[in-house]
Amino acid sequence: MGSWLGPLLLRLHFWAAIVVGPFILAAALTGAAYALAPTLEEVVYADELTAPVTAPGTRAALPLADQVAAAERVVGDGGELVAVRPAPEPGDTTRVLFTGDDLIESQTRAIFVDPATAEIRGDLPVYGTSGSLPLRTTISDLHRSLGLGDAGRLYSELAASWLGVVVLAGLGLWIARRLRARGPGTARERARRDLVRPDLRATGLRRYFSWHASIGIGLTIGALFLSATGITWSQHAGDNVTALRAALSWTAPALDTALPAEGTSAGGEGTSAGGAAPDAEDVAVDPHAGHHGAAAPGVSEVDPDLFDDVLAVAQTVNVDTGLVEIKPPADADSAWTVTEIERSWPTQVDSTAVDGTTLAVVDRTDFADYPVMAKLARWGVDTHMGTMFGLPNQLLLVVTAIGVATMVVFGYLMWWRRGPAGGAGRLRAGRPAAAGALVRAPWQGLVAVVAVGLVVGLFLPMVGLGLVLFVVVDALVTVARTRA
Repeated sequence: MGSWLGPLLLRLHFWAAIVVGPFILAAALTGAAYALAPTLEEVVYADELTAPVTAPGTRAALPLADQVAAAERVVGDGGELVAVRPAPEPGDTTRVLFTGDDLIESQTRAIFVDPATAEIRGDLPVYGTSGSLPLRTTISDLHRSLGLGDAGRLYSELAASWLGVVVLAGLGLWIARRLRARGPGTARERARRDLVRPDLRATGLRRYFSWHASIGIGLTIGALFLSATGITWSQHAGDNVTALRAALSWTAPALDTALPAEGTSAGGEGTSAGGAAPDAEDVAVDPHAGHHGAAAPGVSEVDPDLFDDVLAVAQTVNVDTGLVEIKPPADADSAWTVTEIERSWPTQVDSTAVDGTTLAVVDRTDFADYPVMAKLARWGVDTHMGTMFGLPNQLLLVVTAIGVATMVVFGYLMWWRRGPAGGAGRLRAGRPAAAGALVRAPWQGLVAVVAVGLVVGLFLPMVGLGLVLFVVVDALVTVARTRA
């Protein structure tokens, strides 16, 4: 690696890690907790999520109308019915969702109903299309914004954006060290092996470096994946991702809920965007729609009997999983919708719009028809959230997140051990990586650095601002030392 590029990567890796490390550490630890949240919910809220199961065939589910009526008796005038999620399997409860007071954006009040007896099993706020219960909602808020609202979202954007930069710079340094490993054959191979596994015989700074490098190279793919998918959640870069996908037609088709005019036939096969009401958390429109924005109430008068009828129609079209959400029309000119919400593998997110008066199919969307990039985005977000592949994926996310946190800790320990003589164990910072790499760069290198910085900065504003500050500070320090 050139005489200037290696030192530049080292200095960038050093300062980025020192400054952004606390944010990455916080995101990693809260992310590890969030990855396990779906499984923890099943334990903490077992009473609300489950219903007694007896011998097969002895507890047939009541019509949805009866279950909705039971939930409405609990809510009374305290909320408006917005959706129903029928029990997907025997032993599960039905969720009847209402608007309510004292709810945060995207929350609804869920009444959990035993589908066989209409017994009320629970009454809890739920969040977004993921249906997060209070525990997962709290962990999600910490992971996303440290509980500080929109201002706190800058932390997670810093962490997601700079994690990729730090990892890529570290990967470049790792490759350079591999190439520079010298000495007799055995010594050279041992030096290279120490970069992919920790050297248990090393002590002091070398021990920390060995663990930092081996963990880092082992987590490169996972860390880059978390960085890339996490950016889609971010406040500023996320908007750029959404705009880019829209410009390249990488978005999923939106379900058209507009009822046909009198005298015209309903659609049923198209994916027109006119009058569209996209799925509440459709990654094609916004990976976190359903995470921002209040739940939209339906029409004031909803015939409960139509829940069963509309679901039956959708099941003849493209709905073939038990995990669905049925929504009444938003107004008199809109259709009912039935949407699959199965985010594990295989992904099932087909949807159907049905005219509540005629029970004619108005429109449909099918995951099989999504553009490839829309499918990849859907899978990426669901994998990041821990819903894809269930517990094995959640455990892998936990290991990756804890590994990232550990890598950050070892990085700080390395910095501390680089302190002045006698500084070990004292609160004294270590020496930074040397400045001046940009000064030694040829003009072609400077042009490349500026070009990359501009492209990255336009797409990832938090990274762009940091790169500008880095270049300015690096140049000022170099000039000051030269004059001294």
